[in-house]
Amino acid sequence: MTISVRDETVVHIVEDDEDVRFSLDSLLRSVGLKTRLFGSAGEFFEADRPDAISCLVVDVRLPGLSGLDFHEQLTRSGSSIPTVFITGHGDIPMTVRAMKAGAVDFLAKPFRDQDLLDAVASALEIDRRRRQQAGELIVVRARFAELSQREKQVMTLVSKGLMNKQVAGKLALSEVTVKIHRGSVMRKMEARTLADLVKMAAQLDLPNASEGL
Repeated sequence: MTISVRDETVVHIVEDDEDVRFSLDSLLRSVGLKTRLFGSAGEFFEADRPDAISCLVVDVRLPGLSGLDFHEQLTRSGSSIPTVFITGHGDIPMTVRAMKAGAVDFLAKPFRDQDLLDAVASALEIDRRRRQQAGELIVVRARFAELSQREKQVMTLVSKGLMNKQVAGKLALSEVTVKIHRGSVMRKMEARTLADLVKMAAQLDLPNASEGL
């Protein structure tokens, strides 16, 4: 996999072995990636983190809090930063635990440089997509907030597959009125097609919001 380098990408390396830490740093910087180095999980938690597309490269066996426990603590705190685990003492149960916890990859030392670069590229792409989707959701929520209550009801029902006549029956409106509201919803949500509107409704989890209608 080719790494697409961008100014806002950062790879956080959490590795207690100084030689390994600087070796990883050199490798990643050789392909133009920015890095931040930490000798323990504690150092990482104490540091400020830039708001950038990023991933973690973490040694499983760290002093104090282990790499796996560190990752689980991050997850509990609401962080979804993609993580690549590395270890010189890997075993099957450890690998399974890491992958179930959402690790992007689990590399046993010694690993090929390209294997690490590929894993980091995958992790950065995952974070890039996550951030893009989060940004899109913010825009969709803002548009939805501008709808009237009736328009929100119409959008919810239409996105569930109901025809205009069925929506009219549920909301005690005329079919013509429903068509007007539907057109207004499409315009305000900037949805070109019904499929676009359904996708937005799924992002907003509208089927659940419609239970009280």
